[in-house]
Amino acid sequence: MPINWKNYAPGEFYDELVSSPGRIRPAARALCQHLASLSHEELSQCREAAELAIRVMGITFTVYTEGGNIDREWPFDIIPRVIDATEWRRVEAGLKQRVTALNHFINDIYNRQLIVRDGIVPAELLKQSKNFRPQCVDMKPRHGVWAHVCGSDLVRGKDGVLYVLEDNLRVPSGVSYMMENRQVMKRVFPDLFEQQNILPVDDYPMQLFDTLASLSPRHHDSPEIVVLTPGIYNSAYFEHAYLAQQMGAELVQGSDLQVGSDDCVYMRHIGGLRRVDVIYRRIDDLFMDPEAFNPDSVLGVPGLMRAWLKGKVALANAPGAGVADDKVVYAFVPEMIRYYLSEEPLLPNVPTYLCMKRDDRAYVLEHLDELVVKPANESGGYGMLMGPHSTQKERQKFAELIKAEPRNYVAQPTLALSTTPTLCGSTMEPRHVDLRPFILQGKSTHVTTGGLTRVALVKGSLVVNSSQGGGSKDTWIVDRVGAPAETQPRKSARKTKES
Repeated sequence: MPINWKNYAPGEFYDELVSSPGRIRPAARALCQHLASLSHEELSQCREAAELAIRVMGITFTVYTEGGNIDREWPFDIIPRVIDATEWRRVEAGLKQRVTALNHFINDIYNRQLIVRDGIVPAELLKQSKNFRPQCVDMKPRHGVWAHVCGSDLVRGKDGVLYVLEDNLRVPSGVSYMMENRQVMKRVFPDLFEQQNILPVDDYPMQLFDTLASLSPRHHDSPEIVVLTPGIYNSAYFEHAYLAQQMGAELVQGSDLQVGSDDCVYMRHIGGLRRVDVIYRRIDDLFMDPEAFNPDSVLGVPGLMRAWLKGKVALANAPGAGVADDKVVYAFVPEMIRYYLSEEPLLPNVPTYLCMKRDDRAYVLEHLDELVVKPANESGGYGMLMGPHSTQKERQKFAELIKAEPRNYVAQPTLALSTTPTLCGSTMEPRHVDLRPFILQGKSTHVTTGGLTRVALVKGSLVVNSSQGGGSKDTWIVDRVGAPAETQPRKSARKTKES
């Protein structure tokens, strides 16, 4: 049986494609009409084609378990999420505004701390920050930018408004899956890319390379850029290797690099030592230099912080950027925008209760069964309390944690996350989604046209993380004016360098 959109019921949630049974949102009409023209067998063939492409392309992610690390095929749904380009232009402007303010904040915190002096951000917030790095005080990286690659998570509420849920400023991951999702969809639905103006995402490696190149301490056309990975057992190793290959950069581990007596960083190469200008690091602060941080680390490069502080090498993201990658600091971003930019925020935050504040803490403790409670510095959906789905024992445990360390916890209302049609067996059902666009900032600022849509594949679940049962979808930013963008020739993203 073909899909009958009159039988698809989004229910009480905002659905990205279908506003009510049989009523398709304008940007999604071409997609939904095409899907409705397919038989059940043809739709199943499309799904099988996507699964085959994922296997052939080797798209995997790693799940950490007690028994070891397991590589799994990337969980993917072939029904894309669709957003109108008109709405996206405002989102793009809001993300640029947000990242600019966050970089002002980080630069200020490690230098004059004017925002603290003026009473916008409380001093105790920084004193108890787990990601503030005293080693970075007085550092002024090029362009005043610390977080060169940011992944801000967006969610759409029941009111149809897109909210920023959190900002990931340390080593945000997922952009390779965004790009691979698009390649899979081009194989599955090539005709739709010819008929519509679906804005492209394939220029990201070129933009990333240009962003990194703009940080080089040496001014020449072909800076030596490397991607520093912890190694093959890291859950994001696929992405590290993918981005290095797409940029034409070297993929290295800590043992491949050394800091010379001149405080420059060199890469061991078959032709001898080669100076490195920019390191796109995918290693956490505490493991990147055993001289400056964890002395037991075997992943990093001794002396790397010294080289960076002396301006001999650029690091992206900069050490210490995580001071703003904190769910408590997140609550102050709207005030940062007003303080540093003299502008009103274009994208709203999710209402947030700070347990470090007495009144907020009292409210949270009384309403644990209604709220989502998050630790300030965890990621991947770990360490959270989903109040409406929690047990009395779990709520009691979190009450004790909050009382013991109130600075480390925030709480937010349980959002009615938007849904999008998802192929579940032989039927189309709504599943909850979020969105992670990626923002690059160096000499200039770029935002991906769309991002990584993550979907909760389990019915009724709000957990979208792939490590906890989530999957992903391609994200289509559809411009209903103009020629199909994906069919236009595009400049190659890869750079060539002399040996």
